[in-house]
Amino acid sequence: QVQLVESGGGSVQAGGSLRLSCAASGRLFVNPYMAWFRQAPGERREFLAGILWSGGTTTIADSVKGRFTISRDNAKNQLYLQMNSLKPEDTAVYYCAAKIPPFRHEYDYWGQGTQVTVSS
Repeated sequence: QVQLVESGGGSVQAGGSLRLSCAASGRLFVNPYMAWFRQAPGERREFLAGILWSGGTTTIADSVKGRFTISRDNAKNQLYLQMNSLKPEDTAVYYCAAKIPPFRHEYDYWGQGTQVTVSS
């Protein structure tokens, strides 16, 4: 199993930046695929970015490409989402997720979420 705990959410004005962190623990040695999602009220959960725990190519959704960056620090067991040029439409609950093995379609493990609010 993998345990995930997000932090770093908060309120920011449009144009600002935030960095979300996800503390990961558990079976990280099996190289899960890690991702960030978000869900706004009344909306479907949206994939934002993903990366293998061991590193390599990242995947970024078109909706946030050029503004959001995913990274991880294996030594600290942390996954990050750097969010720049934030817009009011980025307001949502942000989730860290993992799936084992990495080629699975469904994500098995989720954090509790962290709220991001962007004001105009």
